[in-house]
Amino acid sequence: MEQWLKDDERLDYLLAEELRIIQSPSVFSFSLDAVLLARFTYVPIKKGKIVDLCTGNGAIPLFLSARSKSEIIGIELQERLSDMAIRSTKYNQLTDQIRIIQDNVIGIAGKLGSEKYDVVTCNPPYFPAHEASEKNLKEHLAIARHEIHLTLEEAVQSASELLKQGGKAAFVHRPGRLLDIVTAMRANRLEPKRIRFVYPKKGKEANTLLIEGIKDGKPDLKILPPLYVYEDDGKYTDEIKEMLYGDK
Repeated sequence: MEQWLKDDERLDYLLAEELRIIQSPSVFSFSLDAVLLARFTYVPIKKGKIVDLCTGNGAIPLFLSARSKSEIIGIELQERLSDMAIRSTKYNQLTDQIRIIQDNVIGIAGKLGSEKYDVVTCNPPYFPAHEASEKNLKEHLAIARHEIHLTLEEAVQSASELLKQGGKAAFVHRPGRLLDIVTAMRANRLEPKRIRFVYPKKGKEANTLLIEGIKDGKPDLKILPPLYVYEDDGKYTDEIKEMLYGDK
């Protein structure tokens, strides 16, 4: 086991998918947002090409591999995070399906090929770059969470450049950026088609936004039923439990 791990890393279970993932409390661990996005997005079951932008330690490609036989490429700027993703892919014997590339999301279509992909997912940095200096964050976390190297608009543009006409892009973000993300999507030929708001529990404000658009799609937006994370007693709702643990 030790040969797979470095420093303070640990090997966590993805219970619903029966996979393992390398994580680090000081470098990077995926959040519930990655689970939500992976379950929300459309994926072709048998054949297709998927790109996950800002892949971090590769959680979304691993989640999607349990739902699709498609080729999946994860793009991650930070070498330390992409290294974790590569080792997780190897540990799970998924190198024939998942390829992790350490590179900048900006301009990635020029390297991977423009308008070749069926689905693009992206869990981008949420917070403006100027807020990073106000937080005592380690560099890996600051880059993952703040728009230091990648803005929302740049992430949306890269997703559009990768997608075929009719391809789908799915993002997870904060509800406060709803108008920003819709504006950026429409400016880049991505027509929003599905939105779902995620709430900590009933009676609380939404704190997460899931949105999917189709490249050159016709305007027709569906607002899906709300998703609640916790019951009043603090336990996960049945829908979240199924996402995390499967039908077990």
